[in-house]
Amino acid sequence: MHYRTLGRTGVQVSSLVLGAMNFGKIGRTTQDEVTAIVDAAIEAGINLIDTADRYSDGESEEMVGKAIAGRREDIVLATKASMPMGDERNHQGSSRRWLVSELDNSLRRLGVDHVDLYQIHRWDPGTSDEETLSALTDLQRAGKIRYFGSSTFPAYRLVQAQWAARENHLSRYVTEQPSYSILQRGIETHVLPVTEQYGLGVLVWSPLASGWLSGAIRDGREIATSRSTFMPQRFDTSIPSNRARLDAVERLAKVADEAGLTMIQLALGFVTAHPAVTSAIIGPRTLDHLHSQLAAADTVLSADILDAIDAIVAPGIDLAAHEKFDTPPALLDPSLRRR
Repeated sequence: MHYRTLGRTGVQVSSLVLGAMNFGKIGRTTQDEVTAIVDAAIEAGINLIDTADRYSDGESEEMVGKAIAGRREDIVLATKASMPMGDERNHQGSSRRWLVSELDNSLRRLGVDHVDLYQIHRWDPGTSDEETLSALTDLQRAGKIRYFGSSTFPAYRLVQAQWAARENHLSRYVTEQPSYSILQRGIETHVLPVTEQYGLGVLVWSPLASGWLSGAIRDGREIATSRSTFMPQRFDTSIPSNRARLDAVERLAKVADEAGLTMIQLALGFVTAHPAVTSAIIGPRTLDHLHSQLAAADTVLSADILDAIDAIVAPGIDLAAHEKFDTPPALLDPSLRRR
């Protein structure tokens, strides 16, 4: 396992992060299974665990808390907030009112008195940067969070938040958590240059592209992944973007075979090779999944392999651009672009 400094914080974190989205009802995992996964991850050298209030409606946080009981100080613990938690209209977003109360809920579920990294799960266009950063700064000064970061923010919002922190003499985001994989390289165009400019740590999610790069999806083979059951449109090969992904996967499989690598090693080795990326978040649902991904912990891709990948999916290109989660609201809601 390799270790890298998380942005400019001085905190050393593993190049692979244990993501907890599949813990609980989403991944149909029991507490015993979660504890076994956490135990194996820690034994392999992973020291950062990332969860969120939204994952299985808080169940993931509860399971993580039980799994790390007694060894909290050995873990860099991260969670997130801002996604809707129930139907009440103010139980979401990044207002001071919600973040203050929801952090207490997360701490209670995790069974801890602080988290190391508290992240805004998605940019909230209805709340000012000053409001959010002021609340996060106060929570940091109260000792409830050590650092805070963003997740899936567009590049211009990252810049705006950095400016707002400086203008209002507030603490700033020190990390960004974007989606990044061989098949979704759009963040190379704007987001990663911004994170490098401001010295942000980058923890990338979905490096296996929702299973497309797991090795299980190949042309002529029935697609059967946990994601395909509740997001079938992402795997319908009659859709042009999915056909393009499948064609790319076939070509990438040849690159991996010739290099003596698994598809998982190729995929994780690719994202962790970028100098702007600190760590890749893996989200195993079983111990077998975990072990197959841990095999990539020390994978270093040669320049020739990286060039071969570039020839299949060009730098800065998203093969499924419509699946991005950082689209400006006015592009999605006509009422926001018309008077």
